[in-house]
Amino acid sequence: MTRMPPRPSRRTLLRALAAASLRAAAPLLLAASLVGSHALASEPALAQFDLSRDEDGVFLDYAVDFDLGRNAEEALMKSVPIFFVAEAEMYRDRWYWRDRRVGHATRVWKIVYQPLTSNYRVSAIGGLSQNYATRAEAITAISRASRWKIAEPGQVEEGARHYVDFNFRLDTNLLPRPMQIGVSGQPDWQLSVKRTQRIN
Repeated sequence: MTRMPPRPSRRTLLRALAAASLRAAAPLLLAASLVGSHALASEPALAQFDLSRDEDGVFLDYAVDFDLGRNAEEALMKSVPIFFVAEAEMYRDRWYWRDRRVGHATRVWKIVYQPLTSNYRVSAIGGLSQNYATRAEAITAISRASRWKIAEPGQVEEGARHYVDFNFRLDTNLLPRPMQIGVSGQPDWQLSVKRTQRIN
């Protein structure tokens, strides 16, 4: 009589099933990790932030690294104007009341894709406009500033302590009105980076 091989135990079967499940899930886990790392990489970050003061006033150098969200990028490719705002507010410390704002500077840019020429037009509100061949060049133009004057010499009180609140953001309030409702609360449109720093 032929002897039948012993049946595997319940524990052995469970171990084999678990191993097979891990092998099948490995590609999904790898894909999820890549997606997560991409999401972290696209978070806006200040690559540079320097305040300086001399006899001409207070100046700011900054550089923001960021990627547009997918929905914002698609809107831009459909020639929807996208607005970015850089804002710097200077405050003087007051122990007896809320700190006093003594300086305020704002820059606003509009980026529009021009399909006929395949260019990106960057317009500084109240200033000049310039065309760029790629989206990356257009974003670089609006995400950096060198020696931006944010306060006059007379706005800095000698012997007092001052600090600057800085904010760079994609401003959905400046989008065409029908779009403002549709993008409200969407993560792809929530692009903002802030920094508070004292003036030496």
